[in-house]
Amino acid sequence: AFLSNIAAVDGIYHVVRAFESDEIVHVESSVDPVRDLEIITTELCIKDLATLEAAVAKETKEVRASPTMKLSKLFIETMAKVKEMLESNTPVRNGTWSTPEVEMINDKLQLITTKPVIYLINLDQKDFARKKNKHLASIAKWINEHGGGQVIPFSVAFEANLWERRADAAAQEAFCTELGAKSMLGKMVTTGYHELNLIHYFTAGEKEVRCWTVFKGALAPQAAGVIHSDFERGFIKAEVVGYEDFKTHQTSKGLAEVKAAGKFRQEGKGYAVQDGDIIHFQFNVTAAPKKK
Repeated sequence: AFLSNIAAVDGIYHVVRAFESDEIVHVESSVDPVRDLEIITTELCIKDLATLEAAVAKETKEVRASPTMKLSKLFIETMAKVKEMLESNTPVRNGTWSTPEVEMINDKLQLITTKPVIYLINLDQKDFARKKNKHLASIAKWINEHGGGQVIPFSVAFEANLWERRADAAAQEAFCTELGAKSMLGKMVTTGYHELNLIHYFTAGEKEVRCWTVFKGALAPQAAGVIHSDFERGFIKAEVVGYEDFKTHQTSKGLAEVKAAGKFRQEGKGYAVQDGDIIHFQFNVTAAPKKK
């Protein structure tokens, strides 16, 4: 069930233990991050190998049931390449694939090892604050030798202690200043966004500010459609201010200072929304869409 749940997600945060503690016993009775990475990678490859074998068996059965069908050369070669990688404990995302091969994998398989991975290295509070740990070099070496990936050292202990001070902003600031450290939760979220090729934009009014998520490269009408399909269908234009421009120039309510600085833009249907844009959409819908 655990691996089935992972198969349903878009990306993976892989938490790697890199701290010693007599109170928190490791299932393997010792702390060895590289060993743990190897174990998890092997388990995921074995799961994907079972998925591959089931998919090949299904495709072969369907072909045999129809005299006019046969397995394509692309299917045979792609599945063989995937199998070779998985049998050598190599995640499929580490391979070099052509566009037709990628399309074949996405169409026929739902693999765990195609998903992007962000490695979260869990340190104790002391090591996190001093930015040093005896395991970091070996972890980085292993990750680089196994396809690379984003690595974020953090500390559950630090985050828990910071959370306990959540009702007192001054106490949180003093705690972070004393240790010379800051929360990594924000970086985890933004890195996850980027690994999934996602960006966000803001809408703002008198009562609230909302954040909306779209794929990088989304055009203004598509981004508007995330709010409501009518916004996309009746799209007229987007009034846009970049977040950094807003932060630099605006010191009060409204957009007067941004406009005075020439940073207020009106964009049409071909505008690709940028990460952090502040957008006001203008649209007009006068009738229901025609039924096809």
